[in-house]
Amino acid sequence: MTEVDRSYGRVVSGTPARRPDQLGTSTPLLVAVDHDPDRLADVERELRSRYESDYRVCCLSSIDDAFATLEDLATAGEQVALVLAAEVVADTPGTTLLGEVRRLFPQAERALLIPYSHVGDPGTADAIFEAIARGRIDHWLVRPAPPRDEQFHQSVASFLLEWAESQRAAPHTVDVVGEAWAGRAYELREVLGRCAMPHRFHLAGSTEGQRLLDGVGECRFPLMIMPDGSVLEDPTDIEIARAAGTTIEPDGDRYDLVIVGNGPAGLSAGVYGASEGLRTLVIDSAGLGGQATSSSSIRNYLGFPRGISGGNLARRAYEQAWVLGARFAFMQRVTHLRRERDATVLELAHGGVVAGRTVVLATGASYRRLGVPSLEELHGAGVFYGAAASEAPLVSGEEVYVVGGANSAGQAALHLARYAKRVTLVVRAASLAAGMSHYLVRAVEEAPNIEVRTGTEVVDGGGDGWLDHLVLHDRASGELERVCAYAIFLMIGARPHTEWLPPIVERDLDGFIMTGADLSADALRAFGRPPVPLETSVPGVLAVGDVRHGSVKRVASAVGEGSIAIRYVHQLLAT
Repeated sequence: MTEVDRSYGRVVSGTPARRPDQLGTSTPLLVAVDHDPDRLADVERELRSRYESDYRVCCLSSIDDAFATLEDLATAGEQVALVLAAEVVADTPGTTLLGEVRRLFPQAERALLIPYSHVGDPGTADAIFEAIARGRIDHWLVRPAPPRDEQFHQSVASFLLEWAESQRAAPHTVDVVGEAWAGRAYELREVLGRCAMPHRFHLAGSTEGQRLLDGVGECRFPLMIMPDGSVLEDPTDIEIARAAGTTIEPDGDRYDLVIVGNGPAGLSAGVYGASEGLRTLVIDSAGLGGQATSSSSIRNYLGFPRGISGGNLARRAYEQAWVLGARFAFMQRVTHLRRERDATVLELAHGGVVAGRTVVLATGASYRRLGVPSLEELHGAGVFYGAAASEAPLVSGEEVYVVGGANSAGQAALHLARYAKRVTLVVRAASLAAGMSHYLVRAVEEAPNIEVRTGTEVVDGGGDGWLDHLVLHDRASGELERVCAYAIFLMIGARPHTEWLPPIVERDLDGFIMTGADLSADALRAFGRPPVPLETSVPGVLAVGDVRHGSVKRVASAVGEGSIAIRYVHQLLAT
């Protein structure tokens, strides 16, 4: 028979509840709250049966007990990985409790438990959307059915993976040890971030840094310590790719399809090209995902109702394309493109060449540089372009600024708000709605520790080895204001990666590639046939995603263009 420890409100089965000071500190907790003893017993059964070897399970039957317990756990320095709460606990909305969890445990995942009968109910959907927009919950999931509910566990496992990644404790995490935050140590972190590889950084003089260096002997910093224990001293980008086992080095090979760029558009083209029998190669000067890897949570991507990080989406797409037969050349920079007879030849920076019967350009775009010398000197030491997902733990409890008005900036601000004391979003435009999706505008405006400054730009700043201040310019009044800042994350504008292309590839004034009906009259006359949609001024060469003139700067549209391009690749190969 189920008993209840009235002093603590925890439902137990056969064993008395333990207070936080009676719990060990070696493993994190999973907390569930529901006033209904039968429903809470169902949740406890599933959590204990699946996770008790790695997590401690704490189930509570009242809001008051939950608040008290969580306060005690925070005071004791315990780790809470996940909090589950019923829609209503007695007369109190579960979102009230989950909203307070963020204050006590910023990195804990928070999910609202709903009955299966409420899935599809408009009122429930509105309540969930409102709670997410106000930053009160991170996820929702359906209550577990009689054992074993694998759908319930699939959701819980994904929440715990997100928590592990926020703690730098995800599987196969790479350790980087450097003598300073900036310089090559930061470049390595950037490379790992672009490869969507979990990693953590330690200063050589720190306790953890010293532990990792024990037994290494004399070495050249920065060091990379791989999950298998192997050590790389100041590795080059290509050495990183080799160590990760994620690259080939083509030279003189010929393919049906060569894709330049490994963001969402390029990965999509790789998946569809390989799955349809084309000998496919994907080349990228960096790693996985393009700008998408800087997105901590994409909530409006089809098929992921609970959201997905850009890095996770990129890893899944890469594995999908790889299994289907696509081959990848990471850290390989294409320097030139030329058309020869029935193929397009691409020259690589290391001197090799590769030929494709067709080529898809999916090189994307990157954030524009701010162009303030005093801030550029602190790149990697408090000044970051993108990188909010990977660098967020560095800013815990600090004053942080995000510059930009598009979706990526909004996602970054929300993610950083989980760690920072306060996040200020600096936007040149007069309103957030000018460049940001409605659901993100709502979420940013409702976040209690995010301030929005529209009509404002960053014009100066500095610090001694690490950023400590910024200078803001009010575009309406012209006033300058010096503010304290521990870090700034810049996500401003888009610069297409097209500087390496020859003049025969037609571009607009901003460098974006012209395609199809947008080609000039001269380019269309030179074709001798109507170009297929997405085809550039070079026959057999297509462009997709953010690099293309007139594209919609969204992950879903880039993925769509990548898949559509393969239809036209088949058409070109058949002619």
